[in-house]
Amino acid sequence: MLKNKKFVITLFLIVQVLIIQVLKNFPEFVEQFYSNGIYVFISKLMRYAFGWLPFSVGDIFYTLASIYIIRWLVLNRKRIFKDTLNWILDIGATLSMAYFAFHILWAYNYYRPPLYKSLNIKAEYTTKQLVDFTKRLIEKSNDIHIKIAANDSAKVIMPFTKSEVFDNMQNGYDKLAQDYEEFKYHPSSIKKSIYSLPLTYMGFSGYINPFTNEAQVDGLIPTYKFPTTACHEAAHQIGYAAENEANFIGCLAAIYNEDDYFKYSGYTFGLRYCLNELFRRDEALYRDMLKTVNKGILKNYAEVREFWQSYENPIEPLFETTFDTFLKANNQADGMKSYSYVVALLVNYYKDKTL
Repeated sequence: MLKNKKFVITLFLIVQVLIIQVLKNFPEFVEQFYSNGIYVFISKLMRYAFGWLPFSVGDIFYTLASIYIIRWLVLNRKRIFKDTLNWILDIGATLSMAYFAFHILWAYNYYRPPLYKSLNIKAEYTTKQLVDFTKRLIEKSNDIHIKIAANDSAKVIMPFTKSEVFDNMQNGYDKLAQDYEEFKYHPSSIKKSIYSLPLTYMGFSGYINPFTNEAQVDGLIPTYKFPTTACHEAAHQIGYAAENEANFIGCLAAIYNEDDYFKYSGYTFGLRYCLNELFRRDEALYRDMLKTVNKGILKNYAEVREFWQSYENPIEPLFETTFDTFLKANNQADGMKSYSYVVALLVNYYKDKTL
């Protein structure tokens, strides 16, 4: 009887995969009934349940789950030869339940319509539009940099702790929600990960735990990056699974914040994407425009770059390749290389708006 149940649950994994292949063709259905329906209730419930706790329940869950899996594999290592079918069914049933929980609690958001459609903006842009917008962004970034730095050659040092960033982040989302209700973020559930060191060696700034809806931020990254990273992970929490769209929303939430340090983090975050795309299209023009960026901003960029370089290791590319494959398997065809789409959202969003 138990073996039959395991077989049915394992078989359900195949059914789930087939359902997802069908849902890919009906993004409006996902948007209406999941992303703007059941997920809103699920995500708020979990953030109310775990957000008030000072530690990451999700990280503890992963720890206990890892210990259990290792213990189970050790205790059942001989069964693979003596009771192969039942061993496979145990694995299959577990994977099936985890796959179901992963999608129903968060991951169906991968199959909602692209953000540019809901914002009613274009997804393409010309090099001229890129250049014009980048010039505007450089001017705005330079202006805010001068307001909060000692001089145009000094890097910005954030005046608050990383925990205070989490508290101040809400303001930007509140302001953003006044224009776009779908970006409303409440309640908050964002924490520093207890696995910050491993995350750093893997090359990740943070992640969302889909099983507890807690946003995890790498507590070791420079404070300059904390506002946009925290806002990025919060974007995942409100249902935007695509990395490029979370980058865009996180950038907006930082820019909309009343605090100039948040604004600085947001503007320079967007500027870095635009400069990278300009370098890809016209290296000579990129170098000319880079000369107009305040040296202090470039020092903040260098601070982040040197931080990641200090943790480079031989296995980091493996984790990046694995994550890239994961993204492609979850309806993000460009994987991690999706800078152009982030720039497209920024360029077209601010086409008729003041920076």
